[in-house]
Amino acid sequence: MKAFSRLLESLYYEPSTLGKTRLLLDYLRTTPDPDRGYAVAIIAGELSLPNFRRSMVMELIRARVDPTLLALSHDYVGELSETVAHLWPAAEAEPGDLPPLHAVVGAFRDTPKAQLPDYVVGLLDQMTSPERWALLKIGAGALRIGVSGRLLKQVLAKFGDQPVERIESLWHGIDAPYQPLFDWLEGQGPEPVVSGRLTFTPVMLAHPLEAKDHALITPETYAAEWKYDGIRVQVVDSALGRALFTRTGDDISGSFPDALAHLNFHAVLDGELLVQRGEEMGTFNDLQQRLGRKAPSAKYMADYPAAIVAYDVLFLQGEDMRAQPYEQRRALLQAALEHHRPYGIRLSPQLPFGDFAELEALRASVENASVIEGLMLKHRDSAYVAGRPTGPWYKWKITPKLVDAVLMYAQRGSGKRSSFYSDFTFGLWSGNQLLPIGKAYFGFTDFELKELDKWVRHNTLNSFGPVREVKKELVFEVAFDAVNRSKRHKSGYALRFPRISRIRWDKPAQEADHLSILEPLAGTS
Repeated sequence: MKAFSRLLESLYYEPSTLGKTRLLLDYLRTTPDPDRGYAVAIIAGELSLPNFRRSMVMELIRARVDPTLLALSHDYVGELSETVAHLWPAAEAEPGDLPPLHAVVGAFRDTPKAQLPDYVVGLLDQMTSPERWALLKIGAGALRIGVSGRLLKQVLAKFGDQPVERIESLWHGIDAPYQPLFDWLEGQGPEPVVSGRLTFTPVMLAHPLEAKDHALITPETYAAEWKYDGIRVQVVDSALGRALFTRTGDDISGSFPDALAHLNFHAVLDGELLVQRGEEMGTFNDLQQRLGRKAPSAKYMADYPAAIVAYDVLFLQGEDMRAQPYEQRRALLQAALEHHRPYGIRLSPQLPFGDFAELEALRASVENASVIEGLMLKHRDSAYVAGRPTGPWYKWKITPKLVDAVLMYAQRGSGKRSSFYSDFTFGLWSGNQLLPIGKAYFGFTDFELKELDKWVRHNTLNSFGPVREVKKELVFEVAFDAVNRSKRHKSGYALRFPRISRIRWDKPAQEADHLSILEPLAGTS
């Protein structure tokens, strides 16, 4: 447990990806099983401990700390586990030996709910503050230490000198603490057999199209399709069952059972998850209504029906199609969809073009970027290769739109940013009133973040918990991809993928843009 605590603390403060990789590799090489496997599961967010509840932690700290101090501290820190780790009364005795990580995980998993608080208290009483934080994060999850699931798989690949795509293909077939995986990676056992379980197949990715690549794109060599603004998914149907994965291999079958039910033949399809009502394709704002709902109600599925636009086939009736050229795979996919006619799955149409100028015109013709965000260009002879090979596929997104908006509210971030005001809500003028249109939390440098934090603290009008209302004086140039109509925002609009392009320290707030600028850009929802 102590080694795991030191790992989390080091990862939290390590700014570079290379540094995080070195820390993780050292931990994997020096930590015995099954502790290292459980550490991987915790960092990846793959460990389920339903008996451990946030409410339990809140009850424990409320019984030990003045409520006003707790409220002020939680407001300042912005995260419960870190707040409790600092506020927990220091033990009278010196910190003692701690159980190994696997023992803690087992206790969190197997201890009856009524007895779990006493076990947690016993550990917290003998821990240091960093150890308390690590302990609480095991149960609460939501680690914010800058280690993504993709990075973790890359580290495992480096640890075992294997391609990361091989790790991805095995990931869903092995449960924590991943003993067969580590045995194989260390050369002490065979490659795990996962054929008896539904697994994810690593996807093929595209490079952004750059000016130097324009001459390569000819109608004889490349096919063009729309780049839809949904979620990239892989839908699997086999004798073992069905599953729906994101592009990074997260299983979202429970969130979109209606989309999963559409496929009615054995295949692995690559496509885009969207909301579709009849012939009308919904916006990303529609799809957001479904995201994060692990068990959507019948009403939500009726109001926001999930559909899939399929653009590739990886396996068909048990046969691997990935080595076939793109055009042949597409023909097989089209024939399968026409034969089986699965409801809610349709083929992504190809876009004919005579030369590059016509492609530019197609890209410029996109009127609603809430549905389509650009073009995909695919080499007609390309195999389906996991990863991001150079040349076969390109993505060509539309040019971002810009608007000058006024900062209205600021909120503390999370993780490393928990002490900084880094989440910014901004608005546009409607007459003499500012109305919010979105929130952004990136697009600025670390130096600019410190300057913005200082500005917020010196220009606060009101505080509402972790949120501060500020003077309406600072202008952001905000880049965004599209505009959605929104009932949640008083303005009636919400920006798609907003990010801060520039901080306009020099521009008076009265010269920021008005709400009417969004009307011609707004999609329907």
